[in-house]
Amino acid sequence: MSETVSTVSAFPAANRPADQLPLWLRPGSVVIFVLILTMLRLSVAANAGLVEDEAYYRLWGLYPAAGYFDHPPMVAWWIWLGHQTIGDTAIGLRGVGILSLAVASPFLWRAAYLLFDAKVASLSVFFLHATFLIGTGVVIMTPDTPAVFFWGLTLWALAELHASGRANWWLATGLFAGLGLLSKYTGLFLGAGIVLWLLMPANRHWFASWQLWAGGLIAVVLFVPVLLWNVTHDWASFNFQFGRAAQTDWTGEYVLEFVVVFAGLLNPLIGIASMGGLWLLLRRTLKGEPAAGLLVLTCVPFILYLFAHAMHSRVEGNWPAPVFPAYCIWAAYFVGAMANRFWDRFSIVAVTFGVALGSLIHVHAVAPLTASFGRQDPTFQMRGWEDVHLGLLDVAEQEGAAFVLTTTYHITGQLAFALRDELPVVQANERIRYVMMPDPSPALFEQTGLYVVENHRDRADWIRPYFASVELVATVPREVEGTLLENIHIYRLQDPLNLPLDVEAPR
Repeated sequence: MSETVSTVSAFPAANRPADQLPLWLRPGSVVIFVLILTMLRLSVAANAGLVEDEAYYRLWGLYPAAGYFDHPPMVAWWIWLGHQTIGDTAIGLRGVGILSLAVASPFLWRAAYLLFDAKVASLSVFFLHATFLIGTGVVIMTPDTPAVFFWGLTLWALAELHASGRANWWLATGLFAGLGLLSKYTGLFLGAGIVLWLLMPANRHWFASWQLWAGGLIAVVLFVPVLLWNVTHDWASFNFQFGRAAQTDWTGEYVLEFVVVFAGLLNPLIGIASMGGLWLLLRRTLKGEPAAGLLVLTCVPFILYLFAHAMHSRVEGNWPAPVFPAYCIWAAYFVGAMANRFWDRFSIVAVTFGVALGSLIHVHAVAPLTASFGRQDPTFQMRGWEDVHLGLLDVAEQEGAAFVLTTTYHITGQLAFALRDELPVVQANERIRYVMMPDPSPALFEQTGLYVVENHRDRADWIRPYFASVELVATVPREVEGTLLENIHIYRLQDPLNLPLDVEAPR
């Protein structure tokens, strides 16, 4: 099949080259902007405490595997890379994720430039870094970080394909889509979106290209390790994640919450422009323009799923993260299409607002500006673990404890990070979460141990059948500037009756 170059959509307004843009929108300014924010984020990452989930994912990074109970393995591999290059520290855990956003920025710029023009390209990057979920949240390492990275790279490869007409870009598309599947199962929705885009009349000729099918095969082959892990672990990860979609109690009570939270995490001002861009791009998609369809149709399956999920259960705020690069291009396209001073100034305000508030949140994460919000503070999970660590060491020394036992992954990760190289931390239940790690020696439990648990998750009654003596010996407050977040209960464990490890499935 001969290769043909497709027509790139353009604005009704003049398509100015990058060197004719205002100074702040030129590529050099974008680079400086990204570098400054990256340095700030790295500083915050090195000094802020961990949240529960990333402390848990740290354990994955210590034992890289082909799969895990909660998610595919990419986040663990990134953490492992950080451990190898930086060390088992907070910045080591988070560093690769933060750098990935900086690395992704020129690819986002390039994708938007190919589909539209230099103004949209620069605004897209500014907008992405000014979102709260991505621009601010990238400091926290979760599976969403690599998922956003590889979803964005897949869009870039498709933009290159569209602009050049060169079929070999399908191979890159398959590579990045497959790596996205190794990051989070939401990558399946991107695959469905690519199929929708292919069904547009202007794109159907690609079905005759062997590179399209080879790219799909690459994605499938990359996902095989996750499939094999599930096969050998009774489909545990698939059952856990996809079981959420099997609920039938449709109520719709979470739809409004989802919309409000999504708009807030996107940055409400960017959200306004994004919805305007979606409307314009949807109209162009219906007219058969593939550039517009690329940005709309690749997102449609995932967006529909999120709304369907919201009809029966809560959509967690981080779930829409992978499609944020597309949302930011929507917003940038709208500002560019309006081509007037109001929207240009609006974009400056939106970026300033997002970066300023995000920076304030970063400062607060390291040095709390106020403690009055207590557990309502979105950074509360990072707080107070230093004092818990010291208090726990004191009790361990007094009791001669040789291990710490837990019953939730939330505190397991936090204590394992705080007590690394000091005391082993073992979660007694939900052992499917830790199959990548060697099981502790039964001899360990012959010694005195400590059961440590948050007061609102106390399961001492569940522990009692495993030990002849389970006695509360201390309560350590987890506080921030005198404001109590929660009490940590510490029980002494002696004289084991049974091996205190249970394969109970997480609820």
